[in-house]
Parts: sequence; structure tokens; C-alpha cells
Amino acid sequence: LRQQPRPLFKDTWKRFIANSNARRFLSTVALGTAAFNMQDIILEPYGGEILNLSVSATTMLTALLASGSLVAFALASRNLSRGTDPLRLAAGGVLCGMPGFLCVIFAAPMAANAIFFAGVFCIGFGAGLFAVGTLASAMSMERKEFVGMALGAWGAVQATAAGLAIAFGGAARDVVSSLATKGVLGTTLATPVTGYSFVYYTELCLLFVTLIAIGPLVRKASLPSASS
Repeated sequence: LRQQPRPLFKDTWKRFIANSNARRFLSTVALGTAAFNMQDIILEPYGGEILNLSVSATTMLTALLASGSLVAFALASRNLSRGTDPLRLAAGGVLCGMPGFLCVIFAAPMAANAIFFAGVFCIGFGAGLFAVGTLASAMSMERKEFVGMALGAWGAVQATAAGLAIAFGGAARDVVSSLATKGVLGTTLATPVTGYSFVYYTELCLLFVTLIAIGPLVRKASLPSASS
């Protein structure tokens, strides 16, 4: 028997991305990933410079983020095995991330380190749920021929969005903090915390946009197959 010729990558990609829900899904992955990762490079400096945490305490922040994600992975595994829509889990992760960022923002004016640590855990938990939810959604497409394409696109979009977000977060903090301390933004904002707050508020806005983007996909209960 003659083997069937393999379809070209560009042809399969065109068929996959032609579906509006596939494009919305990838946009959601990009937005959510950027929202959760923008603060990655400034989290420890924020704890040290603004909250006056010790070196050991700031180092623990990474472990706290990871712990939140691990708890989210365990919860997601349990719920997915019970048939929960993975995109609902992803949306739940976005909702958990919002109060997390608010806790981080208000920890500085309130001088409340406990609130800060709780916020960091919530961010890690939300990021974990979002990542697992979107990955599981990519794996559960109705058209199995597009599962590999969806997984590859998920990984590429997530990695690209995370890298760009981290770079933007660090640059934005530096630029805004510099302008603030020079008095360009007014006397009220003439403090280093302004740059950090700008990044965190930007992430909050991105989470709201992510929630809007994922809404129609959640209502459909699963990611539709790409059009032929």
C-alpha cells in the first residue's frame, strides 16, 4: 500500500488558525501568560526595596510562587479527572490572580508583609491554574489531527509572551521609577514604588482583558475544532 503524503505544515497551520476560536484561544494564552509573568523579574526587588524584606525572605518569594502553582496543579488534576471544563479552570486562575496582585499593590502603603506573602501565593496559584487549564484545553480538541498543532502553538505563544512580558516589566519599572523620583510625574508619585505599581496595575488590566477573551470559549464548554 502506498503511504498517504503528509500534509505540509503551512497548510495544516492555515486550517487550524482559520478558526476564530483557535485564534481567540491563542490570544487568551498570550494575554494571561503576559499578565502573570510581567512581575517575575521585579518581585524580589519589590520585597527588598519597598517592603524592606531580608535577603532570605525575598528568596523565599520564588518558593512561595512555586508552592502556589503546585497546589493549583493538584487541584486542577482532581477537577479535570471529574470532567471539569479546563477553560473554566483557566478562568478561575485569572480570577484568583486579581486579588493576588491587589494584595501585592496594597502591601506597600499598608506596610503589611503578611498581605504581600498571601498575594504572592495567590499569583502563583492563579498562574498554575491558568497554565494547566489552557494546556488541557489544547489537548482536548475535538479534531485530533490538530492536537499536536495546538500544543505546539500553546508552547510557542506561552514562551514568547512570558519572555516579552518579563522584559517589559523590568524596563517599565526602571523607566517609570526614574521619572517618578525625578519629579516628572508630580510630587505625589515621586517615590520608587510608583514604577512597581505601574507594572502591577498593568498586569491587573491584562487579567481583565484575559477574562473577557476567555469568556466566549468557556461558554462553549470546549475548544471547537478548526475548520477544514
